[in-house]
Amino acid sequence: MQKGKKDPLYKSFGYAFHGIFTVIGQERNMQIHCAATIAVVILGLFLHISYEEWLICLLLFALVMSLEMVNTAVEAAVDFAAKGERHPLAGKAKDVAAGAVLISAIFAAIIGMVIFLPKIMALIFK
Repeated sequence: MQKGKKDPLYKSFGYAFHGIFTVIGQERNMQIHCAATIAVVILGLFLHISYEEWLICLLLFALVMSLEMVNTAVEAAVDFAAKGERHPLAGKAKDVAAGAVLISAIFAAIIGMVIFLPKIMALIFK
């Protein structure tokens, strides 16, 4: 690509989808997030969660998966720049990116419990 010249919009979307499919195909943690998303969608359909609860779940899916993709990008860029050498700043960058994913996943799980546990308990103890 020439300097200053941008690809057409459809190519930009193509690159983005390639990135999404690459991370799903190659990253175990993203596969776990996808499986959890599918499980939550199935449970949400079964328990008839509200419109607002669906919006919260969708936002959390996007947050966790987006942060996982950023973490993957940070890891790849750091590994490329470090050229196999260990450096404290490289480790820090990777650890902080991984921590961001962990925090989002923990809070998504807590919010999921707030949404789903009362409905599950109501089914069990009716």
